[in-house]
Order: sequence, then structure tokens, then C-alpha cells
Amino acid sequence: MARRFLVAALALAMTLIAVMSAAAAEPPSWQHVPVPSQVRPQAALNEAVAFGPDQAWAVGADAVGREAPGFPLVLRWDGTAWHRQSLSGIGWQGELLSIAATSPTSVWAVGRDAAGGARLLRFDGTAWSESRPPPGVVLTRVVTGGGETWLIGSRDGAQVLLRRDGRAWRDVPVPPGAVYGLHIKAADDVWAAGTTDSGAAVSHWDGQAWQQTIVDGFPRSAVGSVLAVSATEVWAGGTAGFVGGPPGRPIPPLLVRFDGQTWSRVTVPTDFGSVSSLTASPSGDLAWVAVARSQKWGPPGSTPPLVPGPDFLAWSGQSFTGYAEPAVAGEGESFTLRLAPVPGTRTVWSVGRADGPEGTFAPRVLLFD
Repeated sequence: MARRFLVAALALAMTLIAVMSAAAAEPPSWQHVPVPSQVRPQAALNEAVAFGPDQAWAVGADAVGREAPGFPLVLRWDGTAWHRQSLSGIGWQGELLSIAATSPTSVWAVGRDAAGGARLLRFDGTAWSESRPPPGVVLTRVVTGGGETWLIGSRDGAQVLLRRDGRAWRDVPVPPGAVYGLHIKAADDVWAAGTTDSGAAVSHWDGQAWQQTIVDGFPRSAVGSVLAVSATEVWAGGTAGFVGGPPGRPIPPLLVRFDGQTWSRVTVPTDFGSVSSLTASPSGDLAWVAVARSQKWGPPGSTPPLVPGPDFLAWSGQSFTGYAEPAVAGEGESFTLRLAPVPGTRTVWSVGRADGPEGTFAPRVLLFD
């Protein structure tokens, strides 16, 4: 009897080892996650934010072009599926452009209505409601970090930055040129990505003034995403503009890195496209770089001369590993990729829009896990 129990125990142990080995051997990958069936055709997502494996938000618009200009769209992830969130009392047409949060009970979304007016929504943990936007400001982004909430927008054609101060929005000085993205570590430690007449620029706010550096002086270059790991490691990504060239020539991606002294260009394993998003690992280091419309030169003499490049680049601390987005039946590739990490995990969301049939577009949600 004892011998039988021993044999059975050994068999069970070997089975468990085999199962665990198979699971360990299966590498993580990017997977397509469907949106709710209630989302109408011709929809798109612009940005997402996650709090944990069972809680995330994504915003955009649906019915764009069919019921022009479409309707604001908010999706909620419950750990199993995405659901369309009711926006009771919010009846305007338009689009939500950006979402960010300081906590699950303080989530902000900015957008614009059909008349081009600014719209500001807030989720208090129970429901979404309209919040009064700063007067005369057209909003494009909301960014949070370090307990701070900032807005990017414009007033009378001039760029503005606004910081949430208690119950009011206060203007913050703006660095020269245009600001497209922010990374906020604290009220006196903010990094801005953008462009000037001299090229792509990154600026640092110390609570009193901006210090700006041209990180790429090539004409029409710009950075839209910035990630500050520490005072001696900052990353920024965008596009390296060009002058001349054949019509329709794609633009190379731009990724630069600061080591505390100088900014240097970093080589990426793709030749064309735009670095659209950067995201950090749970430890705060660079984890992922998203490259929208990624393309590479094909073998000499190949037709067409360009082939698809990696859409996502995973950083090991020394080099990049490229990943392609999964194919989705009836749809083409993504042309917007915005990353949203799940805190404390290796899991990352990507939301955006993809080419649809016959010149249309469709919402795209991907998950790396």
C-alpha cells in the first residue's frame, strides 16, 4: 500500500512539474482584446489608465463620421472584459482625447465637443460627471504623477499648462515652443517633451523655471513622450523630421536618452515610424517603447522596398526586443499606440485605432501578459 501511495505521489509530482514547465516555456505576448459589442462602427480609442489587473479605463469616440462628429466613449475593464461606461447627463457630441488619474476615485478625462469647446470629466469612484474647464482654454491632454494633475492646452492660440491647486486650475509658465507630453514626478520635478523652431526639445521644471535642451536639432523633429527614471536617466521619443526626399517618404522614429550630462540618440530596430508612447516597469525603469506605423527597409531589390517593423520594443536595460501586434481579422495595423502599464505587474495595455475595411477605422485594444 505504501509503495502504491509513493508511486502515485511521484506521478502527481511529475505531472505538476510538466505543467509548470510548459507554462514557464510559453512566452508572454501581445494579445488582441475585443471591445464591447455596444461600441458602434467607426470608433477609436486615444488613451488608457490602469490601477490593477481588474480596473482600467480607456477613452475615445465612437460613430465618428457616421453620426458626425461622434460621441464621447468611455470603456471600463473589470478584469474579465471591457464594458461601455454610462455617461448619464453627458449628451454632447465630440471626442475624449486623454485620461489620467491620481487614484481610482479621482480620474480625469479631457476632450472637445462638436463646436471645438473644451470638455472636462471627472470620475469620483461612483460616476462620471462634468467639471468646469478653465475659461477660454482648449484642452488636449491631462497628465498625473507625484500626486499632481496638470492640463495641456491652448488659449487664444498660445500654449498653456495648468496645474490643479486644491479646487482650482492655476497657470504654469510654458517653455518655448510646443509641449506635447509631460512626466510629473513632483510639483517641482516635471519633464516636458515637445518641439521648437530649432528641433525636438525636452524641458525640466524645478518649481520656479524651465530649463530647456534641444535633444535633436534636425528640422521638424519633435518628441511627444518623456519618461524620467531618475535625474541621471531620462528618455524621450517622437519623430526625427526631415527636409526633402520623395513625396510620401516615411519619417524615422526618434528616441533619445539623458545620462545626467548629455542627451544621446538611441538606435532602435526599425527604420521608420513614430515613437508614440513610453512606459515604465514596476521599478520605474524604461520597459516599453511603442512605435506607430513601424516600417523597415526590406532586403535589397525587394518589392515593396519597405516591410512592417516591430510595433513594440521591450527594453532589457541593454537592448531592445521587438514585438509585432497580433493580426485582427477584418482589420489592418494600428496607427495609434498608447501604452498604459498595470501597476506592480509586467502587464501593459495598448489602446488606439486601427485601419478598418474600405477606408474606415476601428478601435484597437491589445494586452501584453
